[in-house]
Amino acid sequence: MLQHLRIYTFSKLLPLSPAGLARFRQGELLNRVVADVDTLDHLYLRVISPIVGAFVVIVVVTLGLCVLDVPIALTLGGIMLLTLIVLPPLFYRAGKSTGENLTRLRGEYRQELTAWLQGQAELTIFGASKRYRARMESTELNWHEAQRRQSELTAFSQAVMMLIGGVAVIAMLWMASGGVGGNTQPGALIALFVFCALAAFEALAPVTGAFQHLGQVIASALRITEIAEQDPQVTFTAAQTAVPDQVSLTLSDVTFAYDNQAQNALEGINLSVKAGQRIAILGRTGCGKSTLLQLLTRAWDPQQGHIQLNATPLADFSEQSLRRTVSVVPQRVHLFSATLRDNLLLAAPQASDDALRAMLEQVGLHKLLEDEGLNSWLGEGGRQLSGGELRRLAIARALLHDAPLMLLDEPTEGLDATTESQILDLLANVMEGKTVLMVTHRLRGLASFDRIIVMDNGHIIEQGSHAELLAKQGRYYQFKQRL
Repeated sequence: MLQHLRIYTFSKLLPLSPAGLARFRQGELLNRVVADVDTLDHLYLRVISPIVGAFVVIVVVTLGLCVLDVPIALTLGGIMLLTLIVLPPLFYRAGKSTGENLTRLRGEYRQELTAWLQGQAELTIFGASKRYRARMESTELNWHEAQRRQSELTAFSQAVMMLIGGVAVIAMLWMASGGVGGNTQPGALIALFVFCALAAFEALAPVTGAFQHLGQVIASALRITEIAEQDPQVTFTAAQTAVPDQVSLTLSDVTFAYDNQAQNALEGINLSVKAGQRIAILGRTGCGKSTLLQLLTRAWDPQQGHIQLNATPLADFSEQSLRRTVSVVPQRVHLFSATLRDNLLLAAPQASDDALRAMLEQVGLHKLLEDEGLNSWLGEGGRQLSGGELRRLAIARALLHDAPLMLLDEPTEGLDATTESQILDLLANVMEGKTVLMVTHRLRGLASFDRIIVMDNGHIIEQGSHAELLAKQGRYYQFKQRL
């Protein structure tokens, strides 16, 4: 059951676009998929099973003892049934807030721990590690306090159950001493009723504790339901579309706004790109350049307008067909904690080692083939690589994917002038014949592009070749003059 719950939760998580996941932190998502699903297992093991078991015990014991003495059997059965009906709701109410706090604090602690592990270098550099650790310790102490309160409530519930069990035993002794089933000399039958009462209440003992876990179960279920009930904002057709050898691109009156944002990120974008053209998209930070690329990968869909690849609406591409048509070099390159080979095979699972080595040579990463070669361990995020090496590796991965449309998001961001020139020369050499859109706010190397598009506040304000834009003496000319 736990396996099916985790698969169900993950299957609901996968179709969600960045729009559906943006408000969740990484640690929170992991906590919901792992810890909250584990907590739901309590519903079957610690809630449903004890209740069903207790009910079966009540029925069996009552019917069994009715053979000997109906009044005594019904008295014991009534005490047990009343206990089963009254105590669990009482202890559920008593433990509800504690259970909810446990679920919340556990999630907060894991989020903070994940953030601390990921940002340890920055926290150390800025001297904030001690303050962050203090916040983590405060959350941990609150978590332990909630656990202590739940343990105390569990102990109290067990004490109450023992008290009621003792009362039931005394009642059995008193009633059986006067005779059992008309037998005024019951003898060993008294012991039988006493031991039945003791055994029955031992079987009922887990019930009160079970309902203390119900608060955690409900809180975890609500957190998982919050994910499961989200409708994907981007859906793909199941029909497969043939992957073209070359791609032309058309955007018609495209308008897009992020959730809870009053201003449009893109407004009235009209753009036509012929197959094989190389387009540079220039503009200040926040003008909508990266958003435009994300619409082309269907991370989001525009609220208005249409996007077409080779005159086919983007929405008519299946997810598999679209991923095979588009290669992306993201602004933030993510490398998995795995070998160099594994990170490259992500883009081309069937590629041979010789093909991987050839691609690394092509992008100027032959040094990575020294020592352990493709078996080199890159570590989390590829921290042992330089910024230029990360960019080159991302380009190698995109080229191995071998898609006809290349989207490059700030491929030279944060690089020195020499490395930037090397990256741009590399792109010019290896992307011949592909349709390329490169987002940048830097001007180096743009003269070699077929067209330059200048954006501002979500609008295209001018476009043309390097020479044409200089002749217009517009925004692009002003950018050049500031250098």
